[in-house]
Amino acid sequence: MRSKDIKEMNALISLVDDPDSNVFEEVTEKISQFGMKIIPFLESKWEELSDQETQSRIENIIHEIQFRDIKEQLKIWKEKDDNDLLSAWLIITQYKYPELNEEEIRLKISEIRKDIWLELNDDLTALEQIKVFNHIFYEVHGFTGDTENFYDPRNLYLKNVLENKKGNPLSLGLLYMIFAKSLDLPIYGVNLPKHFALAYTAKSFNIETLVEDKKNILFYINAFSKGVVFSQREAEWFLEQINITPKPEFFQPCSNREVLFRVLKNLSGFYEKNDELNKSKEINELYNIVSD
Repeated sequence: MRSKDIKEMNALISLVDDPDSNVFEEVTEKISQFGMKIIPFLESKWEELSDQETQSRIENIIHEIQFRDIKEQLKIWKEKDDNDLLSAWLIITQYKYPELNEEEIRLKISEIRKDIWLELNDDLTALEQIKVFNHIFYEVHGFTGDTENFYDPRNLYLKNVLENKKGNPLSLGLLYMIFAKSLDLPIYGVNLPKHFALAYTAKSFNIETLVEDKKNILFYINAFSKGVVFSQREAEWFLEQINITPKPEFFQPCSNREVLFRVLKNLSGFYEKNDELNKSKEINELYNIVSD
């Protein structure tokens, strides 16, 4: 970084305690233009201060810069490759954990994926594959549904799911999908109302388009309940019990973007439920980026 830039950044940061609101707004805008590279200098300034009001100002500036960066990353993801769910989930997780070590997360996922891969082989039936997968995922690595803090927003952030080995139906299902995709298992998300599920599909292709047909579903998987397998009739019965009329679209595989929509909708709803309205508003901004 050029010494000229460093001097300018430090000069701007020295003005964050200016009592004139107009000066502060102008300084904040100029600081934000430096992007993520100015954050270490802001953090250093924060540590030097004893004035809580100025510290709070710096915290808000840092959050705004980080949030702007998350939005830019999500726009790039959308334009580049919306099939890469892992990258999108990592971007969203940065909202809660700005200092997220992405390499560390990917390494952990690679290790678990390898453990599953070592036990799979081409001679296994679809149900046998799921039995092996479930054993490694739930029994060996200990992933389980979080029944005590079901509506905790942290259950939707990848870092928490990997560290605590707990999640809700959506986050466990999303992680299950990511491993399945990396292992070439034809497992896709299903937007079942009130309970996200997975579908194991037969590997069939449209002869004319050579596109994989994901509608030929062999069975469904409940990632929240240790990967238990169930049928469409059982899913229909579940919906009937909660007074929802079953519709064909409820049981068909959905796109990765639709899965991401559900993650962001749930996050926004959880924050709103906890009266964290500003966070709910910001998550809705991320949703709008993906949906536009």
